[in-house]
Amino acid sequence: MIWLTWRQFRTQAAVMFAAVAALAVTGPQLADLYRAAGSSLVDRLSSSDQTVYYAGLVVVLAVPAVIGMFSGAPLISRELETGTHYLAWNQGVTRTRWLATKLALGAAAAMTAAGLAALAVSWWSSPIDRAVNGGGATDTYFPRLDPVAFAARGVVPIAHAAFAFVLGVALGLVIRRTLPAMATTLAVYAAVQIVVPLWIRPHLAATDRTTVPIEPGGAPISIQDGAKQIVAHLDEVPGAWITSQQTLNAAGQPASLPSSFADCLHTESGPPTLQQFDRCIADLGAQGYKQQVTYQPAGNFWALQWAETGLYLGLTLALTGFCAWWIRRRLT
Repeated sequence: MIWLTWRQFRTQAAVMFAAVAALAVTGPQLADLYRAAGSSLVDRLSSSDQTVYYAGLVVVLAVPAVIGMFSGAPLISRELETGTHYLAWNQGVTRTRWLATKLALGAAAAMTAAGLAALAVSWWSSPIDRAVNGGGATDTYFPRLDPVAFAARGVVPIAHAAFAFVLGVALGLVIRRTLPAMATTLAVYAAVQIVVPLWIRPHLAATDRTTVPIEPGGAPISIQDGAKQIVAHLDEVPGAWITSQQTLNAAGQPASLPSSFADCLHTESGPPTLQQFDRCIADLGAQGYKQQVTYQPAGNFWALQWAETGLYLGLTLALTGFCAWWIRRRLT
């Protein structure tokens, strides 16, 4: 049974090992460039480096979803659909042992594949991550705490892969049809990946808060929602992940921007000029408005990594228990 289960995963393992080997070729060159350039590394990277950077992000982010869809969901649903599970059950293999073997080997393969991919991409990208955390430009490259990069760094991808795999198995057990189980696995996993960064991850570690003045030459300000909202960018806290912010009035209370701000920025055609923008920002600051920013500092990276890893592993164990209960009580 162990050999048969391994055969279901050997193709995925071969592809993953090949990708890891290819990524290792250019890594040392990037590390040497960082030692020479420091935080200005991001300004000296080539277009091919940028391509590899984004490809690495996509691969690591996609691995758990692919594992859940193509390894987890069909693992048992295909056998239930064709009836081949009876072959094992009629040869003295208990349902629990049959499930446990598939879950153990499958989860181990999933976590190994995701771990190797994350390790290779994190290692290759570490010079860029250090440059960004050191104050390098972030227009093109993400800080490690950015929701996109965070899920492709450290140990979190391993927990994501374990969760996605067992989620696929659980849905395959319940749905009993391979294609619907695969589609449902992708939909549920994608939903979880949206919910966690938006509403859970920001609270997994203590945040910092700062209030920045609204003034020309101060923190960079961008305008949103037709000049009804402004967003401050914390260049003085490199690598930080801004989780929320709000505008405060002169009394220090949350407030909406005055209509005079939008009127000040209004032009007959096109965007306001830089001089006009600075004048409107200065007027807003003169009225006592400030921007309060709540953020996760770069130093919270590993605290958030371990907290989210624990969260996903807890969900994985819960799904494993559900699978064991379902196969004993509900599967005929």
